[in-house]
Amino acid sequence: MRFDTKLVHSGQRPEPGTGDLVPPIHVATTYDRFSQDPPRWFYGRGENPTREALEECLASLEDAPFCTVFSSGQAAAAAALSLLSPGDRLVSSDDVYGGTYSLFAEAERYGIRVEYADLADPAEVRRAVAGADLVWVESPSNPLLKITDLAGVAAQAHDCGAKVVVDNTFAGPALQQPLDLGADVSLHSTTKFVAGHADVLGGALICREEELHHRFAAHRTVAGAAPGGLDCYLVHRGVKTLSLRVARQVENARALAEALVASPMAADVRYPGLESDPGHALAAAQMSGPGSVISFRYRGDPEKLLASTRLFACAVSLGGVRSLIECPALMTHRPVPRPVRLAAGITDDLIRLSAGIEDAADLLEDLHNALEGRR
Repeated sequence: MRFDTKLVHSGQRPEPGTGDLVPPIHVATTYDRFSQDPPRWFYGRGENPTREALEECLASLEDAPFCTVFSSGQAAAAAALSLLSPGDRLVSSDDVYGGTYSLFAEAERYGIRVEYADLADPAEVRRAVAGADLVWVESPSNPLLKITDLAGVAAQAHDCGAKVVVDNTFAGPALQQPLDLGADVSLHSTTKFVAGHADVLGGALICREEELHHRFAAHRTVAGAAPGGLDCYLVHRGVKTLSLRVARQVENARALAEALVASPMAADVRYPGLESDPGHALAAAQMSGPGSVISFRYRGDPEKLLASTRLFACAVSLGGVRSLIECPALMTHRPVPRPVRLAAGITDDLIRLSAGIEDAADLLEDLHNALEGRR
């Protein structure tokens, strides 16, 4: 099956006996052992049929045999970090999501050595990955939308014996396939593009190595980071419209990015779909579309801008059907110490937009009025 067909059919076989085209939502926490032949499901923290249907679907989207889903993207990231032991060295993109930075800071308390580097710079990659045990890449990165050569990083990391985790949240499986580019693990906050409606938390780790999958699944069971049946159903329902939503979001983001370039109130507009963007050519080579997140520096008071939009909700997160606006320094990257933020280029005037599926003309009007202070 091709990608868009998998969205609708993977993990969605008609239910035996009734023919339900939407499989039942399993919410039980425990299972009668003697009602099963052979016994397969025991306890909800470890097994759930609705969860397994979602995993089958998400794995198929990246042509992988294995997927482990979690109660949030952060829980998935924590499971990926479980590959490391005290004394191991983790190398990460320097402008990662603030929650990921906080997670890495927690890992340092347990003896993991963490180093940040500009992995979008090939020269920096050669220096940084030498001696690494795990390389963690965001591409596009959050919030500067830097594009990293995933195949190049994976090749160099593997030469050094390191595993590679790609946080694919900003692109999603519709636009980027990290495993095909050499990554060992593709990480998603399924809360974002995959589910797409800002009504459910979730995360996923997709891989092609059975040993990695077993380790992630075991970590989930022990740590208690398993999503319930209803949450898995909501994510799986959202998946079906992924391609349709993303196509509209990309279309809207292009229009917004071009408007920002033309606005005297915006500077340093970052969007991989712009030919002027430093990551444009690489994004075109390894992604099927430039995504729907934009960042720029605002020549004005960021807090006034955030309070001036009517259609763009001032809220964290991204990838949903509703457009969002936020200031990373005040919101998603607030946990990152200011000197670290500034060194990575996350300044106080940086604004991040996530384009939704609204009419582009309405979004453009709303953004223009807010930029010009017309509220």
